[in-house]
Amino acid sequence: VASKQQIPHFYLTIDVDAERLADTREQLNASQPDGSKLSVNDFIIKASALALRDVPGLNASLAGDSILRHAQVNVGVAVAVEDGLLTVVVREADTRPLLGIGQEIREMVGRARQGRVRPEDVEGSTFTVSNLGMFDIDHFIAIINPPEAAILAVGSLRSTPVVRDGQLAPGLRLKLTLSADHRVTDGAEAARWLQALRSRLEHPLSLLL
Repeated sequence: VASKQQIPHFYLTIDVDAERLADTREQLNASQPDGSKLSVNDFIIKASALALRDVPGLNASLAGDSILRHAQVNVGVAVAVEDGLLTVVVREADTRPLLGIGQEIREMVGRARQGRVRPEDVEGSTFTVSNLGMFDIDHFIAIINPPEAAILAVGSLRSTPVVRDGQLAPGLRLKLTLSADHRVTDGAEAARWLQALRSRLEHPLSLLL
């Protein structure tokens, strides 16, 4: 209630060409044992963290009348648990290897669902990713998690016709919607962040460097 009443939300949506992302994930997972395979969400978390490093204005909070930019990029991941919703935190996600992000999330989610969550698992996020793609949701708008400045809503990967060189062709697309706090950022800066995110996701090998 406080988030919706006190934060002037605005929203931006993009479509991402996810074919290279899906191919890279499949190639990487071919060499991973069961239980250690990468999810699409792992790529999105890493790409979001790197985009926050590229456009640090969204890695911020409002502190009174001042804007506080965070030195660390700590990405919260919304997780469904028995009693509702919980956000676990990948600390310094911009510096973490992709496989390490996936493993850490699995461990924190396991603890959360067993009721053994640690304070460091859920505290200190500077940005949040909420993914409902696994529930076959095309598109949704998420509510900002105060005191953060923004949250990313992730829909399902969708096979869809696309236009390439003037011709219809099969494609794989991913719809992403950013909710942002207009007191902290503006449409132009948020758009630059989404452009940085799209570039990372459409060139997924950059997430492995």
